[in-house]
Amino acid sequence: MKHLSSNAEQLLAVPGLIAFWDFREEAGAERVSQGPCEYRLEERNGPIERADDGVFGPYAANLRFGQWFRIPRERCPALNLHGPRAQLTVAAWVKREAVAYDGCEAVAGFWDETRRKRQYCLFLNLKIWNSSQQVCGHVSSVGGPTPGYKYCMDASIGGTPVPFGEWRFVAFTYDGKAARSYLDGRLDVRDAFNPYPYDGGIFDGGEDGADFTVGAVDRSGEPGNFYTGLLGGLAVFDRALSEDDLRRMAEATAQIR
Repeated sequence: MKHLSSNAEQLLAVPGLIAFWDFREEAGAERVSQGPCEYRLEERNGPIERADDGVFGPYAANLRFGQWFRIPRERCPALNLHGPRAQLTVAAWVKREAVAYDGCEAVAGFWDETRRKRQYCLFLNLKIWNSSQQVCGHVSSVGGPTPGYKYCMDASIGGTPVPFGEWRFVAFTYDGKAARSYLDGRLDVRDAFNPYPYDGGIFDGGEDGADFTVGAVDRSGEPGNFYTGLLGGLAVFDRALSEDDLRRMAEATAQIR
C-alpha cells in the first residue's frame, strides 16, 4: 500500500470522489486509482516514463507526444456519467510541455469523435470561439457535432492561457445547467463561454460508447489531440464541486506547484 501524502488524504476526503490517480507508479505499470473505485489506467504507446517531479509525492507521469492512457468502458462504470441529471467534475494537475504540435489537448474523459460517442472531457487549447491555450470543459448531449456545426462546439472556455513549464491546477464542472472551467481553483470567467449555459445533460454512449482516456481522444479514426507534459494528479467526481471546494484543492498543492 502506498504512503499517502497529506494533500492526497485531503483530496480523498472530498465528497463525491469516484477515483483519484497520483501517477507515482513506475513506467510500464498500470496506474491504479485511489478512492471509492480502483480503476487501472493502461499505457498506450508506452512505456510512459515516470518523472522525478510530482504533486502528490515525488513523481508524475511524463506523457510524450503520442502517448496516452485508457480504461475500457466496461471496466470503469462509475466514471460513465451521463443522462439529463448528470453532474461531474474533472480535475488535473498538469505541467505542460511546449512541442511543435499546437492543437487541442485532451486531458481526461469519455470523448470519441470518430463514432459520435462524445460525453464529457477536460481539454486545453480547444481553439474554438477565438480561444487559445485555456482550460476547456467539453460536454455533449447528442454524441455527435453540435447541430449546425462540423464539430462539437459546446464547452466552457476560460479567459486565461495555461502556461507551459509550470505546475497548474485545471478543472471543469458540469451541474446539469452549465459547464464551468477553473484555473488554480478560480472560475476563469469569460463572457458568454465561462460559465457556459448547457442544460441538455450528458450523452449516453451505451455499451459500445467511448473508453475513458487520459492524454488523448479518438478523432478522425485514430487517437489524437494529445496532451504533452507531466501529469501529477487526476480526480473525477460525480458532482459539480463548488469554487470553494476547488480553491481548497488548489491551496493544498500550491506550495508544491
